[in-house]
Order: sequence, then C-alpha cells, then structure tokens
Amino acid sequence: MVFGRKQRVLERLLLVEDEPLVAFDAEHLLTDQGYSIVATVDRVADALAVLAAETPVDLVLVDVTLADGSGVEVARVARARGLAVLFVTGDCPDEAATLASGFLAKPYAQRDLLAAIVAIEQSVAGKPPRRLPGGFQLFHSGGAATA
Repeated sequence: MVFGRKQRVLERLLLVEDEPLVAFDAEHLLTDQGYSIVATVDRVADALAVLAAETPVDLVLVDVTLADGSGVEVARVARARGLAVLFVTGDCPDEAATLASGFLAKPYAQRDLLAAIVAIEQSVAGKPPRRLPGGFQLFHSGGAATA
C-alpha cells in the first residue's frame, strides 16, 4: 500500500485525567486519530497499577491534580520506566522539566493536544519539532520513549 498509515513512535497512550469530560474528549480524539488508548484512569493508584502491570505504553498524558494525589508521582514512575510523559494540566509542577517530555496548559484546543504529541514524538526520534502549539512547552531533557 503506497499511502499507508505512518508508523508512530508514540502509539500506545495512558490517559490520567480526573475530569470526565476532558478524559472523554481526549480519548475519543486520540482514538479517532489512530492512537491506541491503553487505559483511561482518574486516580494515581489506577495509573500506577497500569504501569506496574508493565502494560506496553509509549506516552503517559497526566494531569497533576488528581482526587487521590498528584500526577507527579505517576510521572516519576513512568520516567523510571523510560516512558515519555506529557503533563496536561493548568498547574505545571516545578519539577516538570526533569520528569516529562513536555507540558500542555489547560484549557487547550484539540489540535494543540495532537500537535504536542507530534512534537514529543519528533523530539524522541531526535528530530526538531516542526511546530509547537500554543500553551505547550517541550522539555528536551525530559522522558524518553521506548519504541
């Protein structure tokens, strides 16, 4: 097939978001764009359980303020596993640059979420990102994905 789907480095995503509407919209958008959603969870404990099960994950999208704790703990565990992390939050933690590949400020447009993931993917692949969306900060030293 000449025009097949481009192979992605970051295809399997873990969504950690406690706002149901935001989680629902992100999950549907990303699924429609061909990403595989490994799990959508709203608690730190559930995210850590997914990571502990060694479920194949390429990128963790995590909110910081969650009902049972901080998404920073999820980012620490994901980073220790060598996973790319994208903080998607209105409250970027001070240590974000050491724990994550990037930060996308809420509220965000759907196209900005997609562009942030593409920018992280390009960075992980060692290429300079073509475009950085508004409200997004790329951390070159944070999180590396496993292919």
